[in-house]
Amino acid sequence: MWLRKAFFRWLFPAAAVLPLWLFIGWGIFQAGGWAFVWVLLMAVPSVLIGQIVLTLLVRARPSVRAERAVSWLDVLGFAVWHALVIAVGCFPQGWFGWALAGAIVVFIALFWSSLAQLWNEARGRGSVVITETAWVPPSGSQAPFGSPAGERPAPTGNRAQSHDVYVITEVREDPQNPSRPSP
Repeated sequence: MWLRKAFFRWLFPAAAVLPLWLFIGWGIFQAGGWAFVWVLLMAVPSVLIGQIVLTLLVRARPSVRAERAVSWLDVLGFAVWHALVIAVGCFPQGWFGWALAGAIVVFIALFWSSLAQLWNEARGRGSVVITETAWVPPSGSQAPFGSPAGERPAPTGNRAQSHDVYVITEVREDPQNPSRPSP
């Protein structure tokens, strides 16, 4: 759980650190002039905007906000993507193209994974809402004579004097056993 929480806290700082690493890596590994243009015009903005978009998608999920921890799938995806971005920032001579292509493919997979997880939680797989409507007499009064306590009497015609109370109960599904609600 601590690793998932650490990734949760790392997502926003990564939007600044990873593009900065691409710029610093260019200087450390003496990549050349065309690489500098590529870093400034393509790599830094792409990684910055991509990381912010992914962070917002992940943090939009109710389970992530509630636990303040990302999913294990997110941990795997972000770890691989960040490692590939760091590798691209080293400007390796023999396999730069492979590292760049891998970073792009993993980013796209992580984007779609984040969208799918958000969609599944938004559709309601994470919780079930059950609504109940019950008539509760106003405080201090009794149920009408001859009617059971929870049964609503016949309407009087004057809606302004009606005291309707609606009780909404939310029941969350147990993640280990989706057929059984958790307490």
